[in-house]
Amino acid sequence: MSPSPLPARLLTAAARLLLPTVLALSFAAQAAGAFLPSVPLLVAATTVGLAADFALHHWQRGLATALGKLHATVFVRQVIRDLVLVTGLIRIEEQDYETKYLALVCGLLVFYALHFACQAVAILVRRTRTLPVVTRNIDASPLRLSSAPPALLMHRAGLRLLVFALPSTAGLLATATGASAWWAAAGIALSAALAVVAVGMLLLRLLPGRRPVTSEQAMEWFESWLDEYRPTAGMYFSGGTSSAYQANMWLEPLARLEGRPLIVLRERFMVKKIASTDIPVVCLPKVADLMMLEHSTLKMLIHPSNSGKTSQVLRIPTIKHAFVNHGESDKLSSCNPYAKAYDEVWVAGPAARQRYALANVGVDDRDVVEIGRPQLDVIEPHAGAPTGPYTTVLYAPTWEGWDGNPGNTSIIEAGENIVRTLLADPGVRLLYKPHPLTGSVVPRAGAANARIQEMIRAANVQRAAEHADERPATAAAAELAHRTAELDRLTTTASRRGADDTERMLLQTVPEPGRAAAVAAATASWEAAYWASFPTWEHRTVTGARPTVYACFNVADVLISDVSSVISDYLESEKPYAVANTSGLAEQDFRNTFPTVRAGAVLTPDASGIPALLESVREPEKDRYAEARTELKLHLLGPSDPPSVVRFDDAARALCATADEHRAGMAVRALAAMPRQRDAGSALDNETVRG
Repeated sequence: MSPSPLPARLLTAAARLLLPTVLALSFAAQAAGAFLPSVPLLVAATTVGLAADFALHHWQRGLATALGKLHATVFVRQVIRDLVLVTGLIRIEEQDYETKYLALVCGLLVFYALHFACQAVAILVRRTRTLPVVTRNIDASPLRLSSAPPALLMHRAGLRLLVFALPSTAGLLATATGASAWWAAAGIALSAALAVVAVGMLLLRLLPGRRPVTSEQAMEWFESWLDEYRPTAGMYFSGGTSSAYQANMWLEPLARLEGRPLIVLRERFMVKKIASTDIPVVCLPKVADLMMLEHSTLKMLIHPSNSGKTSQVLRIPTIKHAFVNHGESDKLSSCNPYAKAYDEVWVAGPAARQRYALANVGVDDRDVVEIGRPQLDVIEPHAGAPTGPYTTVLYAPTWEGWDGNPGNTSIIEAGENIVRTLLADPGVRLLYKPHPLTGSVVPRAGAANARIQEMIRAANVQRAAEHADERPATAAAAELAHRTAELDRLTTTASRRGADDTERMLLQTVPEPGRAAAVAAATASWEAAYWASFPTWEHRTVTGARPTVYACFNVADVLISDVSSVISDYLESEKPYAVANTSGLAEQDFRNTFPTVRAGAVLTPDASGIPALLESVREPEKDRYAEARTELKLHLLGPSDPPSVVRFDDAARALCATADEHRAGMAVRALAAMPRQRDAGSALDNETVRG
């Protein structure tokens, strides 16, 4: 039995409520200190409240935003804090000094007015720096780009107010402890001076020579760049913050295509989510600007996913579109009816072709093209039974999906049982890689994911105690740090905090020759250093972008997953795998319903089949599915000759040729229509003369 997560969850909830509780109590204590009056209480409460506000902006920005929605903004909090302080000063004085402190109140009002002025100018500066097109890997220097102003001035209005208010608050506190009122006046004056400097710095950015070009000039530049670059094939992508992996898996195949590739995005935040690539990247948020591609040399676009904005680019008649998906599985989502909107649907192998035919969603079989999975050439083939003391098991459950089907993911009903059983085997090293979207729809999935990770941490603590006599691999850790720094240097351009899209455009210019090869070599070195950086007995939770799931495939001896594209991709290695059945179907019905299961073991929610699975991995003669995996690989991924990379390039070349034919036909029809238009115009002129 795993320990109950309730205490940990209660502690987490209590920690989240600590700062707002301290903040609320500080205001109550400050008010009490002002009206009693009590100088120590007033000073302590003000100091604690200000510190809590800073901590809130540093560690709990989401909660700070939530308070703002309740109209308890940082501005309101600071105004209350200052006015209570002034009230306390009046109460502390033995005589009536309201007139003296009226000047301090007026000074505070001036400071607040300057704060709003700074915010207004910051908005104007942001607007001038928000161009209609965002780029990567393109020389955008003609746009008069520059570095962004400090983030404190541009984006952190609440934190800016707290920082600038520090001198005024300190001066008021000094006066409260018995110092002259001039200390308060000096503090307020210094706060106002800081605000004036900030406004001046931002106003300089609005001078004609300091701001970027206008939106019209930016689009004229982009049009001229298109004419010069002359793109041929590209990728179109639109999605949420967690969906960038869907596009990233197609970067390498796209880079290897003939011609001049291009990546077209729609969301500004997605530009920095796209992984390192030398391909030019453009983001066109507005539909009107997107339509400019109609007059470019771009012939075709691949689409890794469907989105609400996909229909907008499909309206461009001069471009052909191919849906490539971001993975194939037996789920209904792999046969989305939206696929019929594309000119072609590119699939891995015969299985997907049959899947579309059986789904009867309107996709013509003649529009289905089998290209394999070109990104799988990095996966190493099966090399036999594990040779070391540990069997590496990769548990990679998928997410819960949108339809609420309990069979979508095993993480809720079976995940903890699977992990618990694996951790109980002393000869297993577990790699746990949950889907990036886990818990985004069903909170129970996110909770189960958190519990599983806690189980793995506890198991590692126990194993570390068992291996306490082993020397830590400090050299390996140092090597990983070195490799990480090198890879980050090659793949991260604008890492400065506070950099905006315009600054990143300035820095992310045309890549140096050979950078792609250097990144590939650095990635391989990083992966080797990563796996060597921890002991062979240590379990691992992999949630970041690195290492990739394909890198995990290469070190795993067996995969446990759900009905998802992970299985199809893993079959490239022909290693053993198992599928968790949480659908409620009997095993044979489960295999009949989901063909990708037929070459692997089926696990029930209680995970009772794991010992037999591990035995078949460790003793290959007991592996009943070896031949079936070879057959299923051919059915799912297609033949290995010609390679998938070649088939992908052939399909792109053929679709580009179709686009050329279509454009030629459009030109012929346009020329044929011109005489009729002239004749119609002449007839109208003659009729006008006779009239």
